Amino acid sequence: MHFAPDTEASLAFTVDLANTVAGATKSGTDELASPAQLTALFRAHRFSGRLDRSDAELAEVRQSRELLRRIWTLERDAAALEVNTMLQSALARPRLMRHDGMDWHLHATDPQAPLAERIRVEVALALVDVIRTDETGRLRACAAADCDGLLVDLSRNGSKRFCSVRCGNRMNMIAFRERAAGLSSDAAGTPGAATGSAG
Repeated sequence: MHFAPDTEASLAFTVDLANTVAGATKSGTDELASPAQLTALFRAHRFSGRLDRSDAELAEVRQSRELLRRIWTLERDAAALEVNTMLQSALARPRLMRHDGMDWHLHATDPQAPLAERIRVEVALALVDVIRTDETGRLRACAAADCDGLLVDLSRNGSKRFCSVRCGNRMNMIAFRERAAGLSSDAAGTPGAATGSAG
């Protein structure tokens, strides 16, 4: 499954933003706890426009993170309502732009609008494509029981289940150990398994 490049970039950004929560990070700590961490995320995803580097901006982005995490796994119609609300509240006016070496892509807010607002609107524009193509099922929570991570599945067959290789490997190891323990239990319950054949 492939969306427009700017849609895929916004979806990837949303996953990275959402997965800064303590329950989804490798460190086990919140990785959006300082303006410096927000700046690093901003730069990694080539966000354009205003960046205040303030605690107030950080707090607003963290609130947006929680909103986007909630919307991510909503059923399609409910997600559409949330997307409309985000676009309307920002008085979004979509337009095509080129900047920083990137080809034509959509923006819908003023570059000087607050960062949290720009994030919500850019993610909303990406979700418009996902909803219109009836692909909300590709926005998922990680299947690892002990992970709060989110993922976007852009694979051809739509079979991605984990937010990271780390989670996939961990869950595969758990499943392997459970199968091995089950085989051991079965063997232990077989008559003669412990002492050999009677005779």
